[in-house]
Amino acid sequence: MTIRVIIVDDQAMVRAGFAALLAAQSDIDVVGEAPDGRKGVEVSRSVHPDVVLMDVRMPEMDGLAAVRELLSPPAGVVHRPKVLMLTTFDVDDYVYEALRAGASGFLLKDAPPADLISAVRVVAAGDALLAPSVTRRLIADFARQRPAPPSGGPALRLNGLTPRETEVLELIARGLSNQEIAARLVVAEQTVKTHIGKVLAKLGLRDRAQAVIFAYESGLVAPGDA
Repeated sequence: MTIRVIIVDDQAMVRAGFAALLAAQSDIDVVGEAPDGRKGVEVSRSVHPDVVLMDVRMPEMDGLAAVRELLSPPAGVVHRPKVLMLTTFDVDDYVYEALRAGASGFLLKDAPPADLISAVRVVAAGDALLAPSVTRRLIADFARQRPAPPSGGPALRLNGLTPRETEVLELIARGLSNQEIAARLVVAEQTVKTHIGKVLAKLGLRDRAQAVIFAYESGLVAPGDA
């Protein structure tokens, strides 16, 4: 199936460059673009893309506000695309909040072209895009700036997980890939995927990105944990 993509960025050169790169792929179709978040929401609701590439900082409406509108639409709007945030900085509070709002991941604007193409495919397939090394730095940095998690709420929801599921969630939050988790636990990678699916279902989380956020906010993983 062809992946339908729109590009939302206030720089015309960036939009043109990304569009040319993605349109050259046989499985990706760029179906629209917009110069700001407000227009991006309008275009998305018009053409129903599978993936929205969303810049973080834009005039009129920034990427964070646009993500919230796209992923918490008004009654009657059922389309919810996957959103991949684009940022110039690898540590950005807007990106953290966007992940909490339901974005599927983030990508640095200066990433290699192959990474952008891969990112679109990963997000379209329903996976979260969080580079392990950046995950640790991004989430831990902002978790340090937030108050300690309360004893109730998210922490209590951990009680519904089995010990192995809790262990898998902790390893996800520490930035390990499925392959690395499988090696650490000495199990098949498919088994890890099964555990992750159960964790997401039990905790009511959308994807791996929200699982990382939850692990920090529940206190399962503390900022600075290796």
